[in-house]
Amino acid sequence: MTASHTRERIVEAARDLFWEKGYAATGLAELLARAGANSGSFYHFFDSKDAVLQTVLETYEDRLDPHILQPVFDKHQQPIDRIFGLLESYRARLVDTGCQYACPIGRLALELDAGNAPAHARIAKNFSAWRAAVEGCARDAGLANPKDVAAFVLTVMEGGAMQARAYGSIEPFDACIRQLKRHVAALPKTKARPVKTSKRRG
Repeated sequence: MTASHTRERIVEAARDLFWEKGYAATGLAELLARAGANSGSFYHFFDSKDAVLQTVLETYEDRLDPHILQPVFDKHQQPIDRIFGLLESYRARLVDTGCQYACPIGRLALELDAGNAPAHARIAKNFSAWRAAVEGCARDAGLANPKDVAAFVLTVMEGGAMQARAYGSIEPFDACIRQLKRHVAALPKTKARPVKTSKRRG
């Protein structure tokens, strides 16, 4: 087993445990057991649990395009359909987990101490990348204030998912999406940009 594979196992184990249990509740011993690694290997790659957290957050950013955006954008060509396709993919995760799914980035954003500025900066970068993709769709669709639209879409998605978890039902999420569709349909329009199918956001 190469050193790079060991590092990948540690990062993958941390990503899974931080999502399943939370950052604070994940102990180093549990992380190493999940990764099948020892403390010497861990400290060869990382100075601390916080250092591996930074790497985990980087991997979420790296995975956004190939794992979240591109599959939806390949399926839908129209910009508005892409926005709601992203929300539908999130809905599918909720349904598949009995409404237990939680956005790993959102969970960390709520859990981590506000004083952990580097981690929150990385979380904000993840959210910004997601918002930029939605903003591009909104702009391509000719919606006014596309940056505000993207921020609102993210809020609806995260808030709807939180309520779905709390109630153990997909109904609150669906209610939020229905209202978002009404809101988007009522937005003033500017001139839409031609859709370019060769580009992820266009």
